[in-house]
Amino acid sequence: MPEETRDLDEIFDRLEASLRRYSPPLAARTGTVRDKRDLHLWSEKEVEVAARMRDEVFFAGAIVQKGYVGFYFMPVYTDAEQRDLFAAELVALLKGKSCFHVKRLDDDLARRVDDALGQGFELYRERGWV
Repeated sequence: MPEETRDLDEIFDRLEASLRRYSPPLAARTGTVRDKRDLHLWSEKEVEVAARMRDEVFFAGAIVQKGYVGFYFMPVYTDAEQRDLFAAELVALLKGKSCFHVKRLDDDLARRVDDALGQGFELYRERGWV
């Protein structure tokens, strides 16, 4: 197995462990992306989001991509102020509105991801989405 793939798998494993701390109450789904390791967390509670009723709301996920692990974090999209709470090291990985490209994951960055997950989960709880 090439070094890069093994490293990406290790990154995914650490992110997966962090994400699984929130399941339950969030529902964990895997195998949703063909031929890729993935994990996605959803709130399966009927809620109103942006004046529309929804049966579920996406929270966060991880997918092993070519060259990086995509860490998808919807709280940063649903509440722009969440981005201001992130450490600069994490914001530097943000590509687009809610996807972080993680190519290296040391203990410090892993703690920052854990902090972001906790803050995002609390935001969802406050809104009644969990």
